[in-house]
Amino acid sequence: MHKPAEALDFALRETSPNIGAGAVMRDKLSCTYDLVEQMQYLYVRVVKAKDLPGKDVTGGVDPYVEVKLGNYKGLTKHFEKKSNPQWNQVFAFSKERIQASVLEVVIKDKDVVVDDFVGRVMFDINEIPKRVPPDSPLAPQWYRLEDRRGDKAKGELMLAVWMGTQADEAFPDAWHSDAATVGPEAVANIRSKVYLSPKLWYVRVNVIEAQDLVPSDKTRYPEVFVKANLGIQFLRTRVSQSKTINPMWNEDLMFVAAEPFEEPLVLTAEDRVGPNKDEILGRCLIPLHNVQRRLDHKPVNTKWFNLEKHVVVEGEQKKETKFSSRIHLRVCLEGGYHVLDESTHYSSDLRPTAKQLGKASIGILEVGIISAQGLMPMKTRDGRGTTDAYCVAKYGQKWIRTRTIVDSLAPRWNEQYIWEVFDPCTVITVGVFDNGHLHGGDKSGGSKDSRIGKVRIRLSTLEADRVYTYSYPLLVLYNSGVKKMGEVQLAVRFTSLSLINMLCMYSQPLLPKMHYIHPLSVIQQDSLRHQAIQIVSMRLSRAEPPLRREVVEYMLDVDSHMWSMRRSKANFFRITKVLGGLIAFGRWFDQICNWKNPLTSILILPMEAKTPSSYGHKTITC
Repeated sequence: MHKPAEALDFALRETSPNIGAGAVMRDKLSCTYDLVEQMQYLYVRVVKAKDLPGKDVTGGVDPYVEVKLGNYKGLTKHFEKKSNPQWNQVFAFSKERIQASVLEVVIKDKDVVVDDFVGRVMFDINEIPKRVPPDSPLAPQWYRLEDRRGDKAKGELMLAVWMGTQADEAFPDAWHSDAATVGPEAVANIRSKVYLSPKLWYVRVNVIEAQDLVPSDKTRYPEVFVKANLGIQFLRTRVSQSKTINPMWNEDLMFVAAEPFEEPLVLTAEDRVGPNKDEILGRCLIPLHNVQRRLDHKPVNTKWFNLEKHVVVEGEQKKETKFSSRIHLRVCLEGGYHVLDESTHYSSDLRPTAKQLGKASIGILEVGIISAQGLMPMKTRDGRGTTDAYCVAKYGQKWIRTRTIVDSLAPRWNEQYIWEVFDPCTVITVGVFDNGHLHGGDKSGGSKDSRIGKVRIRLSTLEADRVYTYSYPLLVLYNSGVKKMGEVQLAVRFTSLSLINMLCMYSQPLLPKMHYIHPLSVIQQDSLRHQAIQIVSMRLSRAEPPLRREVVEYMLDVDSHMWSMRRSKANFFRITKVLGGLIAFGRWFDQICNWKNPLTSILILPMEAKTPSSYGHKTITC
């Protein structure tokens, strides 16, 4: 029976890319990046110049370098009035697009009307040497400048020119000829980068009691509660049942904090004096780097903290320390939990926060992001649809971002990345996005990076030391239904370092021990996960180039806790399908058991009419 065309369109497709892994004959260039197709580049590193002649009326020079290869031209920044400039900038020209036999490196003097020619250095493409990683970088050398006629001119330029692949360490930071239309201010937004999520901790605050509070109105019974604040997180206790100046709570508050700790924990004792009116009775600040770190279920020591009274005098906030007012707390950083920033169904890391509680790695995961096909146009440029696509992959604390391929519905990245694996029951997520920050998108209120789709791969389904090459459909759910946005081609390999350690991990619970000794409630986990996502997205958006908030939230499924009719229906049909198989087996078993023997007749109730107590019960008559 043939599958419907729509089902085939949404299915995986096994591919056969021209990669080094598994090949019988491989050269050294393909061994470094053996999960992607080899791409050749001409690299030009412009380091510095010296003794440049003056071109202005004043005798000064405003130099910059122009690297020309056929129709492609890369420019360095220019310096004002400097005869010995230093650029240290790398240019990369794809060998597939080279249509010239000569590389020309020209120094020019920036002018208001027409830039003046200072000197140039020329190279024959066929004579440029190859560099094979992991060899050390090619040493740059000085070249004498020539004039337009080929005669020697004044000044020298330090260069390094070589042929290499995407495995070269200069590749991520280079100016690429396939992105020549991108302005200098946006070049940083298209480069490939590796990011690390901050180390997350749960902060547990056990608010026990307060003593000797001083309310302003001493004729009424105070209704005291404690408000706790950590960064953008706000929690509060219930109003104390003991309406005295010595209230008691014994209530736990949980927060998420990221290293390095930037914000202190702020606790405020407040008195509810009326509807929507609270009076501050005292406040204390607790720096988190002074807080005890707990690794197991043993309770930490309690401590009394002084409450400072804040008085506002003529618009200025002053502190009036009241040593008679204090609060009793038990505060600790929980190192035995894993701080969830992903859904437990698709988590890529399950280790506890405390490094000393973690296990050794069991293997290595390598992913080659090869290409994409059939991407949908995400924007309009010059009256036509186009896409500036890049990939983001997340596993554990390590995030990677490929370079942006400008103006292509079939981009080829051919970038390879590696992760340590600590648990086989984890998932790697790969997302494809359209870059919306190529032309002034960094300004306030600028455009966002549009999501094209994402793919998840469960490591427990991978055989060790086998290379999987598949084209994965990029599916997005709209109100009208599921829409295919294209396909992304990946090569994946999991290498096991220790089979015994991996089998041992399978026999252990999914989450660290503390999750079962002192479990967090479902509502608590959802709230803390939401806070963790906000912290991670804020920290990664401060990198350069930033991994933007909309990208991080899509990769971490920020809205996965919300109820979905589609998800509920899918789960319902999944359960009925499993139970349908059991019912069919029960009917078959009934038919076997109801077969009449000449000596024995076995009667069993139908499967649907059975109760748990009658399951398997038989009546025998002779």
